[in-house]
Amino acid sequence: MSATKNEILFLEPVCTHNIWGGKKLREEFGYPVQGDDIGECWGISAHPNGDGTVKSGTFAGKKLSEVWKEQPELFGNLAYDRFPLMTKIIDAREDLSIQVHPDDAYAQEHENGSFGKTECWYIMDCPKGAALVIGHNAATRQELAEMIHEGRWKEFIREIPVKKGDFIQIDPGTVHAIKGGMLILETQQNSDITYRVYDYDRLSDGKPRELHVEKSIDVITVPAKSVEDSVKSVAGLVENQLNELYACRYYTIFKLDVNGNAVFEQKYPFMMASVLEGEGCVNGHPVKKGAHFILPCGFGTVDMQGEMELIVSTVQG
Repeated sequence: MSATKNEILFLEPVCTHNIWGGKKLREEFGYPVQGDDIGECWGISAHPNGDGTVKSGTFAGKKLSEVWKEQPELFGNLAYDRFPLMTKIIDAREDLSIQVHPDDAYAQEHENGSFGKTECWYIMDCPKGAALVIGHNAATRQELAEMIHEGRWKEFIREIPVKKGDFIQIDPGTVHAIKGGMLILETQQNSDITYRVYDYDRLSDGKPRELHVEKSIDVITVPAKSVEDSVKSVAGLVENQLNELYACRYYTIFKLDVNGNAVFEQKYPFMMASVLEGEGCVNGHPVKKGAHFILPCGFGTVDMQGEMELIVSTVQG
């Protein structure tokens, strides 16, 4: 292990084509994927539907899930049965479906032992006057079911104004949807379970996409969390240090704005990092906008130089 704990794991992301996707992931981030419907870049992922490949070094060509299984000491010998987190960049050209995620207990029972999905969003860019769907307006579960079954979407859906640099925590049971024109960095549990409540009657390959109405009604939290508790502005953070945005049992999220030189200790089981803007070096390795990498357990001192903006995440040991 001693030979590899100082190696940064740079990852080749997996991009997905989505009905609502755009072309920023190719044009702005340089990911080598064709098409004008690229919705997601799974930047750090060890999920069967998108398993990132290590680009260089000792583990070059290996999937992240393989390294996790074969070298558990690089990730702090955690007790999880699979890599616990996933990082995505989402480019929404059009509105995403109105959706909700289950928690671990519900997913374990109803989705073949999958993790549930707790997630959070950092808004990298959005139009002026943008809004997100976060939460709903039903007071009781009965009212919730009636609004959904009767298609009273205008009454049901709650939109919240947001701006570039906002952070949103989305607990399981939260009704949510990304709107067109948004670019978002998402950190989440390693899960691909999404229940669609409503999809604007859109067709994919000539057919409506599957909805999961009854499962959604089962898991939606009623009443919804307040607007004030849903969105946090993260403007004016101190440069060149890890600024904690949020911590829960699944992850801790930091924002790091490097302006010149940032030095800190990697004291966690592992750290995942995504470069949102700019370019620079990490311990001598050049990185730029769109890079995703993991700093393993025992890495030691992290020395970043340049002008860049990163979201960094980790798990509890």
